[in-house]
Amino acid sequence: MIVTRTWLNEFIDLSGVSDETLYETFNAIGLEVDSMEKIEIPQKVVIGKILSCEKHPDADKLNVCQIDVGSGVRQIVCGAANVVDAEYVAVATIGAILPGDFEIKHAKLRGVESEGMVCAASEIGLPEMGKGIMILDESIGELEVGRELGSYEKVADTIIELELTANRGDCLSIYGVARDLSAALNIEMKPFEYKQEERMKLGIARKAELHVQGEVDADLRYKLATIEKSMGSFLVKLRLAMVKVEAENSLEEILSYATHTTGVILRMYDCATFCQSGEEKVAVSVEGRTKGIIHIHTNGKHIGIVGVNQTDESKPSEQTREVLIEASYIHPDLLAEAVAQEEVATDDLYYKTSRGSNPDLTFGLSYLAYLMESYTELSCYEGTLDVEVEREEEKVLVDAREISAIIGMEIELSRIATVLKKLGFEVAAMNEHQIATSVPLFRHDIRNIQDIAEEIVRIIGINNIPAKPLVFAEKMRLTATSDRYKTKKALRERAVAAGFYENVSYVFSDKKVLESYGFEVTDAALELANPIAEELNTLRSTLLVNLLAAVKRNVSYSKKSIPLFEIGAVFDSQREQSERMTFIFSGQVEPESVKNAGKPPMIDFATFTQKLGAVIGHFELMPCSTKNGLIHPYQSADIVIDGKVCGYMSKLHPNVQEQYDVPVTYFAEIDMEALLPKHINARAISKFQGVYKDLSIVIDKSLSYYEVAKVLASLELPMLKESYPVDLYTDEKLGDKKSLTIRFFIQSMEKTLEEKDIETVIETIMEALRTYCGAELR
Repeated sequence: MIVTRTWLNEFIDLSGVSDETLYETFNAIGLEVDSMEKIEIPQKVVIGKILSCEKHPDADKLNVCQIDVGSGVRQIVCGAANVVDAEYVAVATIGAILPGDFEIKHAKLRGVESEGMVCAASEIGLPEMGKGIMILDESIGELEVGRELGSYEKVADTIIELELTANRGDCLSIYGVARDLSAALNIEMKPFEYKQEERMKLGIARKAELHVQGEVDADLRYKLATIEKSMGSFLVKLRLAMVKVEAENSLEEILSYATHTTGVILRMYDCATFCQSGEEKVAVSVEGRTKGIIHIHTNGKHIGIVGVNQTDESKPSEQTREVLIEASYIHPDLLAEAVAQEEVATDDLYYKTSRGSNPDLTFGLSYLAYLMESYTELSCYEGTLDVEVEREEEKVLVDAREISAIIGMEIELSRIATVLKKLGFEVAAMNEHQIATSVPLFRHDIRNIQDIAEEIVRIIGINNIPAKPLVFAEKMRLTATSDRYKTKKALRERAVAAGFYENVSYVFSDKKVLESYGFEVTDAALELANPIAEELNTLRSTLLVNLLAAVKRNVSYSKKSIPLFEIGAVFDSQREQSERMTFIFSGQVEPESVKNAGKPPMIDFATFTQKLGAVIGHFELMPCSTKNGLIHPYQSADIVIDGKVCGYMSKLHPNVQEQYDVPVTYFAEIDMEALLPKHINARAISKFQGVYKDLSIVIDKSLSYYEVAKVLASLELPMLKESYPVDLYTDEKLGDKKSLTIRFFIQSMEKTLEEKDIETVIETIMEALRTYCGAELR
C-alpha cells in the first residue's frame, strides 16, 4: 500500500508530525515501512504562465512560447505536443540543475533563442505522468507565477510504501491508514463533510430500475449521473502516479482516486451499455447464481461480477455523457473462496475486495461526488438504488484484566476503550473491568480477545511494554488424558524391560487379509475413499495382522527371537475407535549361549504367560470364547482382569504359521481400558505369620484346573488368602484319573495360627472339592 503525507493530511492533521516520527509510528503499529521517499523539486523550477504559443518557423514539432516566469517574460522553445493546451506549467529557468546534473543554460534551437525549459514530471524528479509536459492547475494550491514549484507541499510530497499483512485489508486506503495513525498518535480524525448540490430534481427511479434474482450476499448502491464535461486534475494525476495506479481517461482517474482514498469499491458503467435502442430506462439486473458470485447484466448481456471484474465495453470513455456509479461491499472470505472455486477472471479491484474493502458505501459515493463536482460538470439524479444484506457484527467481551495478562503490563480499561474507538470499534461499558465491543465489518480478521489484545499492543507499541523476567505459573492439569498417557508410558517401559520391542504401524490394513481370518471390517459405505496403498485399503480392526507382517519381515532378516508389542487404535465396522495393546512372541525364548548349549528353547504357553504378566500385572485365564482364524484351537484362553474378559492369548494356528513361514508364535490382544488404573480401596495387612500348605488330590483327567479354581474361589474362608497349582501327575496306576497338587496360603488377621485352625481350613477345602469335583486324597 502506497500513501503520501499530504494525502493522509486530508483526514488527519500531520502538521506537527515529522517524517521520522511517521516512519517510527508506522513500524510500531505493524504497518511496516518498505520505503519512504521525500520528493525534492530542484531550485529555480517555477510556476510559469504561457502568454502565447506559436509554431517554430523551421520545425513542425517545436513551439515557441512566451512564458511569464515572475521575473519577466521568457521565450522558450518546447517540443511537447500538449503545450498548446496549457496555461500554467513548470519552467526550469536558467541555472536550474535537474536530476542527472543537467544544468539549464541559454540555448538556440533551430535558430530560435530559448531561455529555459518547460518540464515534464520525470524531468524534475516526479513520477512519470504520461507523455508531454505537466499542465498545472489550482488543485495543488493557488498558482502564483514565479513561485518555486518545490514550495507546494502537495507536489514536494513524501511517498511512503507500506508492507501490509494479509489480514489488514482495512489499510488498503488512505482513510484506513489515517485511522490507524489517529489511534497511534492520539490525533483526532478530520471529519469529511460534503453536501452535494442537487442540480437535477428528477428521481433515479424515473430513469433507472434494479432487478434482483437469486441469493445476493453483497451490499450494493447505485447512483445515476449525467456529465456534460470532464476536466482533468493535476493533483489527481500526480497522486495516482505516486501510488502507481494507472487510468485510461479522466473519469477513470477520478474513480481510482476515490477508491484509493476511501477504500470503498467503486465502479462506473456507461449507461449506453444498459439501454437498448428506443428505450430510455437504464435496466440493471443483479443475479446471485453461486454463493459469493454476483453477476451484473443488462438486456441479457453480462457486464461484470461484483467486486471481481467488469467488461471493457461497459467502462466509460471521454465521450460518455451518462454513467451509472456502483458502490459495493462483499465479505472477503466469502468472495475469495467463491472465486477460487469458480476460477473466474479478476481485475485490479479484486485485490482490495478479497482482502477486505470499506463497507461504508455512503462515504465512498459522497467522496466520489465531491471529486466529480470539482472536476466535471455533473448532474446527479436524486436517490439511489440499493441492495442491502443484514449483517451481524462480531461481538467480543473485553476484560481489562485479561488484556493486561496477555500483554504483560497493566492497561486501564479507559485506555483500551479509547484505542478501540479510534480504530472504529463500537464500545459499550459493562462494568469496571469489562467492555463489550462490536467489531466493524472492515476488520473481519478480529474474532476473539487475543485479536483485540494484538490491536492494543500495536497502538501502545511493543517497545513500550516493560521487560519482565520469565515466570512459569502453570496450573494443575492432571486429567484422564494425562493419566492415560502415564499408564501407556509405564506399560511400554515394562514391556521393554520384559524383552519386547515396540512396533509402530499404520492404522490401515488389507481388507482381504482381515476377512480371510474372520476379523471385522469397515462397512462399505464408510470405507476409505482414497487409500494410501493398495494393500492398506481399510481401517484395521486388529493389530495382529500388522504384527504378523512385522514378524515375517524379521524372519527374512534371519532373526531367531522376535518379541514385539504395539499400542494402537482399532476400528469396528462403524469406524468407532478403541485402543488395544497387542503382544507377539515368535521363535526362541533366549539367545544362543553356552548355558543352553546353542539350542535355546522355543517360546511356549507358560513362558509367554509369564512375560505377559510381567507387563500387565495379575490376570486370570479361562477357556477362550474369541473366534478368528489366527487362534489355535487347543492352546488359547481369554484374559480376565478384575473379573471381566478383556482380551485373549493364543498360540498361532499351525496353518497360519505355515502361510507366514514363521517359527512357533504366541500372541495376546488386550483392551487398553482394562489396563488403565482403577481406584483401589486399601486393604488391611495381617501382622501375623501365615503358612503354606500343600494338598494333593486325585480327580478325573477331563476336569480342568479352571473348574477346580472356581470351586476354591466360591469358598468363604477369610483365612484362605491364595491358592495355585504346583504339580500335575498321571500314570498307568491312576487310570482315567490324575493327581493334582495345590498350594494354599493361610493367614489370620487376628491371631497366630494354631494347628487346629489350619486343619479346619484344609478340611473345609477338601470337603468342597470332594463334593463338587469328585476329588479324593492321594
